[in-house]
Amino acid sequence: MTGTENRWRIWTAGRADADALVRLEALAFGAKSWGEDSVRASFVASRVTIFFGGETKGNPAGFVMWRDLGEEAEILTLGVEGSVRGGGLGACLLRAALDAARSGGAQRFFLEVNATNEAGRRLYESAGFREVGARKRYYADGGDAIVMALSL
Repeated sequence: MTGTENRWRIWTAGRADADALVRLEALAFGAKSWGEDSVRASFVASRVTIFFGGETKGNPAGFVMWRDLGEEAEILTLGVEGSVRGGGLGACLLRAALDAARSGGAQRFFLEVNATNEAGRRLYESAGFREVGARKRYYADGGDAIVMALSL
């Protein structure tokens, strides 16, 4: 870990953290937010885990939501507050999800990222993800998604 990464603490979110996740998701994605109802539903979705990250536990500045599918796992969404973007929190959250999936027996990890999200694509590529496909007009705004995968 670099010095920047050492400043981040990662912990598992619980149902009592729903308000914090709704706030963070809206901050991270703005008009592209899933919306409060969908974000809250993630806490009861089957096999979904949410990790928070921040400088101090209990004060999250980012999150990753991922699903354990047995031999496969997938990132559902990952977001970081604008004020701390570029400081390594996204990479720490991604690593936490990858480590948890690997220790749970997953052999492959998937995700979709907006084709126009250069920072997100760089983050995933730096972790070893490679493009394996595309989904045309995948997002509500008509944007395309790049499908990426990583063998664990």
